[in-house]
Amino acid sequence: MNALRTLRKLSFLSPKRRLEWYPPFFFMRIKVIEFQDDWRLIRIRLPLNGFSKNMGDAMFGGYQASLADPIAALACVKRFPGYSVWTRAMHIDFIREGNSDLELRFEFDDNLFQEIKRELEQKGRSTPTFHYSFYRSDGEICSNVTNKVAIRPPNYKSKK
Repeated sequence: MNALRTLRKLSFLSPKRRLEWYPPFFFMRIKVIEFQDDWRLIRIRLPLNGFSKNMGDAMFGGYQASLADPIAALACVKRFPGYSVWTRAMHIDFIREGNSDLELRFEFDDNLFQEIKRELEQKGRSTPTFHYSFYRSDGEICSNVTNKVAIRPPNYKSKK
């Protein structure tokens, strides 16, 4: 049984709750703080706990990467249905120690949305880059995320 397929079929769950119950996120104990159904804006708390702490009592970078990785792609799937979407590349700049719960703040800029839409109409594909961040509980940026997403037609085959 595919847990993701089952989760999608549970129509009584809100999109916010589905994201919290997404299997990798469920075990990370994330909490969706703010969520717009069209994925224009999302804020997610990533708790610092016994499983997410490294030897220095700060958040493992891998925890941040695991949460940050699919967010832009999921937003693109929602905003551009019918396309295959995946994370093509991601970079995280760890600026400060993650010594508290962290909050991921993702915003889908309207200008970027229009640019992607135009590329899909003209080229049939797009590879946009998103920028978002994790914030500590004191409001300081902990990490900056640069995430490049591939948006392709179904059954796309690379020419490489």
